[in-house]
Amino acid sequence: MRSIWNGAISFGLVSIPIKLVNATESHSISFRQIHTEDGGRIRYRKVCELEDREVSSSEIGKGYEDADGTIIPITDEDLSHLPLPTAKTIEIVAFVPADRIDPLQMDAAYYLQAGGAPAAKPYTLLREALKRSHKVAIAKYALRGRERLGMLRVVGEAIAMHGLLWPDEVRAPEGVAPDTSVTVRDKELDLADALMDTLGEVDLEDLHDEYREAVEEVVAAKAAGETPPEAPSAPSSGKVLDLMAALEKSVRAAKRSRGEEPEQAASGQETEETEETEETGEAGEETDRESESGAEVRHLSQRRSARAAPKGTGGKKSTSTATAKKTTAAPRKSTSKTARSTQPAKKATASKSAAATKSTAATKSTAKKAAAKKTTTDKGTAAKGTTKKSAAKKTTTARKRTA
Repeated sequence: MRSIWNGAISFGLVSIPIKLVNATESHSISFRQIHTEDGGRIRYRKVCELEDREVSSSEIGKGYEDADGTIIPITDEDLSHLPLPTAKTIEIVAFVPADRIDPLQMDAAYYLQAGGAPAAKPYTLLREALKRSHKVAIAKYALRGRERLGMLRVVGEAIAMHGLLWPDEVRAPEGVAPDTSVTVRDKELDLADALMDTLGEVDLEDLHDEYREAVEEVVAAKAAGETPPEAPSAPSSGKVLDLMAALEKSVRAAKRSRGEEPEQAASGQETEETEETEETGEAGEETDRESESGAEVRHLSQRRSARAAPKGTGGKKSTSTATAKKTTAAPRKSTSKTARSTQPAKKATASKSAAATKSTAATKSTAKKAAAKKTTTDKGTAAKGTTKKSAAKKTTTARKRTA
């Protein structure tokens, strides 16, 4: 690999000669600008705006543009005299745990290659020290005309360096998060967890740039004079109206992509629906029990009125009539309460109420007949008493006459 920078790592009083090598490479496809009418290349030429002529690279230098537009020339000699100790040195300033580094600060990545045999021993020493401490080294270095911040860590048997942005170059996430109050339910979190578990882990080696592959197919088809393949239409991303439904659909799609049956993804929903159905059935049973308990209250009131009837034993018609009225009132109240509390049991309550009304009517007629019998018995007893008195009077009068 070709080095892009030569220098040394400053590790205390130890100096390690190294070469800086790019750790990454770009595979993106680049295009050239052309004239659409004839396919000619479009090129940029460096022209001096004062002389209006093209200039060569040897005639081009550096200049700083001031706020008022004035250009201040800066030469390479001016920059070479700067008091910059990291011009050719990667100076280690601290060792910190790896989790102290915010991934937002990470920039380009490089490999540090040992510069010759004399660098092998100190290079290996630094590598093993980083391994055993489980820390990374924070360093300063100068590259492409500016001082930069870097992080050194062990990758395999080599030392890699990540360029870091300065802390003041990382912007705070102000105004990015939603400013409205949002409540996330436990069921939504459970579905999100299920989706995460379904997607699972992935081997990064299996991921590839599908867009680049599609562009390569188009270029190959055009070069062969063939019709380029049509790209599949992207799925429409409509507005999410129901978050729960979207999560459930995502779980089913993820399971289907992994070769699992979609019904397994909906098992949680079916279980919830079954539980809701069971709860509804239990609620219905409780309602029926409540209506039945209302009927039992009505029967208890009838029994109490039936027990209270013997207390008025005196053959009075008014007592039996009052008892019959109370008995009639009790079932009507219980029937109305049952009808209000349980709407599905109206028909059963109506039939029970009708039966209670018939029972009440039968009780009335029975009470009237009993009262009539008692009255008849009283009249018969009184008539017998009167007959006896008349017979006694006749016997006394006959005795007086005989005397």
